[in-house]
Amino acid sequence: MALRISSRSELPSFMVMDVLEKAERMTNLPQPLLRLEMGQPSSPPPKAALDAISNHVHDISAHGYTLSRGTIELTEAIARHYKRWYDLDIKPEQVLVTVGSSLGFMMAFLTCFEAGDKIAMASPGYSAYRNLMLSASLEPMLINIDPEYNSRLTVETLEKLDTIPDGLIIASPANPTGVVMTGDELAAISRWCEANGVRLISDEIYHGISFDKTDHCAMQYSSSALVMNSFSKYFAMTGHRVGWIIAPDDLVDPLERLAQNCFISANTLSQIAATAALDNPETYREMDSYVARYRVNRDLLIDRLPQELLGNFPYPEGGFYIYADTSALSNNSAELTDTFLNDLYIATTPGIDFDEAAGHLSLRFSFAGSTEDMAEAADRLTRWVQSRR
Repeated sequence: MALRISSRSELPSFMVMDVLEKAERMTNLPQPLLRLEMGQPSSPPPKAALDAISNHVHDISAHGYTLSRGTIELTEAIARHYKRWYDLDIKPEQVLVTVGSSLGFMMAFLTCFEAGDKIAMASPGYSAYRNLMLSASLEPMLINIDPEYNSRLTVETLEKLDTIPDGLIIASPANPTGVVMTGDELAAISRWCEANGVRLISDEIYHGISFDKTDHCAMQYSSSALVMNSFSKYFAMTGHRVGWIIAPDDLVDPLERLAQNCFISANTLSQIAATAALDNPETYREMDSYVARYRVNRDLLIDRLPQELLGNFPYPEGGFYIYADTSALSNNSAELTDTFLNDLYIATTPGIDFDEAAGHLSLRFSFAGSTEDMAEAADRLTRWVQSRR
């Protein structure tokens, strides 16, 4: 007799990880494999973080448990970071360090919502939100965003909803579109959430990687919002799996109890590295030089990719992705992704990972890699498109 498997585990695949696995298994290729699928910086973590690891790797205390909410040193450093960047007075006690931001989202879902609650999010949007909601018996409420309006989620869109959701996830800069909310837009959405009893969760993982606009924190406008962030993107520490939540006072204890029972604590050595990175002013200059390269990479791809590979795409104001409209080339983004990987040795992510309804007409290109790789990818893709004309 076969034993039951929970329906909560019957989730859609996180397709970018499927592409990653295919790419990792490719060997003996005639050309270098170009990695435009993952949101993973190709540059190293901050020097201060690497130095801290070297200095503490043989320290026995760096290999034990920490407080479930994170080390006191790291939560205090994160609070200082919010004062520097946003002039926000965040109490260290409001900071909860998580094993990456993904687990932070799951903790927020389990803490704030009951089974069957509806959580609204933009589509296209980050698929892990949707999949984690399903695993927590929550109902994703997808709000289709028109690319003609640069794929923006606005309060006007929310006011037209037939059903008021229990929660709303926003992201700025957004994955995969790169749209950055203005302060006025974020303030209006925050007011709408508070007026309608909607719990706001703000994904600010790409803060610091905005090219022409200022990043605004949801806690500048809402005292009940949860803010999610991570050391993965701006700080280029993806593999260290250190994220954090900034929580309202009434959610701190429930979140901490969940952390105690779920993962005990984040990696101690990585927390030491993250603290060192935040406390060193040189880190920000170092990371800003990475952001300058992302801008160069973005402009290079937009300038050199054929129009058939870009189409009517939202202009990336931040983050490190282009969400390209490939409808002129294919109506099956998964097949197009396989073609680029197998024939051109370029890894990309199919749009259906971000938009179940229309993502078959789109691809996401990550420009977090080297400028040399972006130029080579543009050349290969251009030759491929020209061969089909």
